[in-house]
Amino acid sequence: MKNIILLLLSSALFVQCSTSTKNQGNPNAFIMESSKQQAIDSLIKKYGEAQQEQIERGVNGVASLWQAADGDQQAFVDFCTGQFAGNSAKRYELFKRISENMEVIRGSFNAITVGLQRPIHVESGQMLAVDEIFGSYSPAAHFTDDFFSNKLAFNILLNFPYYSLAEKTALAGEWGRKDWAYARLGDLFDSRVPSDVMQQVINANTRSELYIAAYNIFAGKLVNDKGQQLFPVDMKLLSHWNIRDEIKSNYGAADGFEKQQMLYEVMKRVVSQEIPQQVINNNEFTWNPYQNKLYDQGAEKEALPEPSTRYEVLLNFFHAHQKVDLYYPVLNTFIKRSFETGMEIPLADVEALFNAYLSSPEVKQVAGLIKKRLGRDLEPFDIWYDGFKTRTSIPAEKLDGITRSRYPDRDAVQRNLPQMLIKLGFTSERAHEIAARIQVDPARGSGHAWGAESRDQLSLLRTRIFSNGMDYKGYNIAVHEFGHNVEQTITLHDVDYYMLHGVPNTAFTEAMAFMFQKNDLKLLGMQENGNLQDHYNNLDVCWSLYEIMGVSLVDIGVWKWLYENPSATPEALKDAVNRIAKEVWNKYYAPVFGINDQPVLAIYSHMINAPLYLPNYAYGHIIEFQLAGFLAGKNFAPEVERIYRQGRLTPQEWMKGAVGNVISADPVLKAVQEALENI
Repeated sequence: MKNIILLLLSSALFVQCSTSTKNQGNPNAFIMESSKQQAIDSLIKKYGEAQQEQIERGVNGVASLWQAADGDQQAFVDFCTGQFAGNSAKRYELFKRISENMEVIRGSFNAITVGLQRPIHVESGQMLAVDEIFGSYSPAAHFTDDFFSNKLAFNILLNFPYYSLAEKTALAGEWGRKDWAYARLGDLFDSRVPSDVMQQVINANTRSELYIAAYNIFAGKLVNDKGQQLFPVDMKLLSHWNIRDEIKSNYGAADGFEKQQMLYEVMKRVVSQEIPQQVINNNEFTWNPYQNKLYDQGAEKEALPEPSTRYEVLLNFFHAHQKVDLYYPVLNTFIKRSFETGMEIPLADVEALFNAYLSSPEVKQVAGLIKKRLGRDLEPFDIWYDGFKTRTSIPAEKLDGITRSRYPDRDAVQRNLPQMLIKLGFTSERAHEIAARIQVDPARGSGHAWGAESRDQLSLLRTRIFSNGMDYKGYNIAVHEFGHNVEQTITLHDVDYYMLHGVPNTAFTEAMAFMFQKNDLKLLGMQENGNLQDHYNNLDVCWSLYEIMGVSLVDIGVWKWLYENPSATPEALKDAVNRIAKEVWNKYYAPVFGINDQPVLAIYSHMINAPLYLPNYAYGHIIEFQLAGFLAGKNFAPEVERIYRQGRLTPQEWMKGAVGNVISADPVLKAVQEALENI
């Protein structure tokens, strides 16, 4: 998962929002229509009617955010007429200078944030209480205030005006690379969120990250109704990631079904907050999750349910964004900003795609095949069925042994990065060049990829490495995060304009990560190939999409409920989350599984520490599938570099440039039909 603090900086501080240049309902509106017209008329007279559209857009953009403290009506007119870059040469020189300075600023902010949050994210000794204080500090919190105060923000608004998503889509066929770069510069400033408000968002996010990073369950202390312990005594599973992955790894194991049942009971207790507080990140007690009973050396102890902390943390995140909402006259909810400016795909389009896919007959056919392969009725945790992957034919113990031997510590991971790239088709020179720009750190949590923001920095690969080495699950996650790092490196160092560096949205970096992750066995020299393997891989993608789209709809539904119930208590939110999860389950999963009212879709930790990020995973799978289909039979490495050098266009334009088509789930469903016919 790409680092969420960095996403907050990108989406909230360096915003891409849809504030109207016509100043619709802005409570901070100060400039009169006559002043705007005076500035426009003066500039048109000076520079000609050929620049009228740009002049009007720029002046209206400045007026939409100009406040009384910025100067009176005449000061506004003087600013516009004095700061407008009147020809293409001056505009380009201004663009270059701003881009250079933005790289310095964003790189510096990133370096400070990385350094202050290192004790939170990296396994580097005991965390201190002061680490949370330092980790909550945002060096970028005053960025917006400062740039409006010194009027640099207004300079950008005037000369590089904002274009809405609809306008970008309509003009895409006419724009060249420089036009796109200008437009992305214009995305930087069209809101004025005060620094103290942004700091509250950072604080809420830091608290959520700390809460989730420490949510470990000691599986070796779980017992069934017979008092039996099924897992290794030292097994520690981070919720939800490691618990989910442990469920996946037990398909085919002799006692796998019972282990899966036990872990599912744990998940339900987490979502309902019935889990005893004493077993969270604590291995002192034995716990029977079926009966929710706690034992200490055989004697039953009182189980104290976790307070509604999970939902209190989410509620704090919501309230922080409510305060941000006030400064967006159009995109006045976190939901709107997440889709219109974060994903740059309208929520209605996302929901329509998910609804169509989840209701497709192909999904039910795949479920029937899974039921047949398992030889039993489907259980709720079978949304994580992993049996279409080749790795399930290799014993988990063997995989753990291989990865622990090859990756005993972070230095071993670091040394092997170039070899991974060479196995994927990169030349030795290019592999070493990319790997040299990536640094491996041992993670406290499940791991993440943190990209650089200036070309003198390294991208960071954080992955979980235990004292006895990296187990297979940790390795699989590390390969996924390595894919993010490779994308981050290519899209920073090889994109022609700094303002275009990156990808359209996080789904596109997830696509790269998925392409790497699916090759994890190949990178171990253990790829299993068969005539039907491509078909099995397509079925696996189909089932993964089925799971993550439902989880995403729960995430979306919860945020809709929050805005409808802004005064809710944590307990009310807990009840709502469980109800929404069951409603989504009953609509899309109960008809397939034959089981009603299951809360499993609410287990994802992303809902707590990265709200509304989950839809990016679904789109990431779809994009990855289209890319993989296009790359089949081609040289992987040079094509990947060509595609990702496009940088941060809008999603549909990026995809058309990559494979010649817009984003669609139809190729997945078509491939599933072919797979079902051949298996």
